[in-house]
Amino acid sequence: MFKRGIRVEDIEMVLETGELIKEYPEDKPYPSFVMLGFINERPLHIVASTDKPGNCYIITAYEPDEKLWNEKFTLKK
Repeated sequence: MFKRGIRVEDIEMVLETGELIKEYPEDKPYPSFVMLGFINERPLHIVASTDKPGNCYIITAYEPDEKLWNEKFTLKK
């Protein structure tokens, strides 16, 4: 994420205010999900998972490619 210019504060903001766009309830070891948020008009996807106590694990963070996603960055083409 640091190589992509994504700050910890950006991830926190997306997790707090973003839109849940996909869930993977069968993922192991914990269910995971994808959040979409915008930081200064830059779209960001955060892939994370949570365990039973409520700990959040960031798997990856990236700027979605507009060639692969719809105009709202919520569905793959």
